Amino acid sequence: MFNFDDTSRKSKEAMDTMLKSYSDTAKGVQAIATEAAEFSKKSFQDAVNHFETLSGARSFETVFELQTGFIKSSYENFIAEATKMGEMYADLAKGAYKPYEPPVPVPSAKPPKAAQVTPTAA
Repeated sequence: MFNFDDTSRKSKEAMDTMLKSYSDTAKGVQAIATEAAEFSKKSFQDAVNHFETLSGARSFETVFELQTGFIKSSYENFIAEATKMGEMYADLAKGAYKPYEPPVPVPSAKPPKAAQVTPTAA
């Protein structure tokens, strides 16, 4: 028989799950945007500081060493930030799909072995 109380309860549970998922997703996207903005500000400030240092260099060798060090540190910072952002996106995706994952049943017994067919000589 159709039970309105059960239907109402299930609808409420589904809506609560959906709203929690949306809320978690919004928080994750906001954290990613904040991280990207902070990295951009830091990168820009590092570049400004580097060009100020370059302007005071007196020889080509010094400029070459400063530029090499800056490029190396910029690359390492970028790789670290890209790794961090990748993990943040992966966590966001896992969190967004977590409420919708169906439970996986555990098999109770071994499946029966298939009968082996032996070829016959023609």
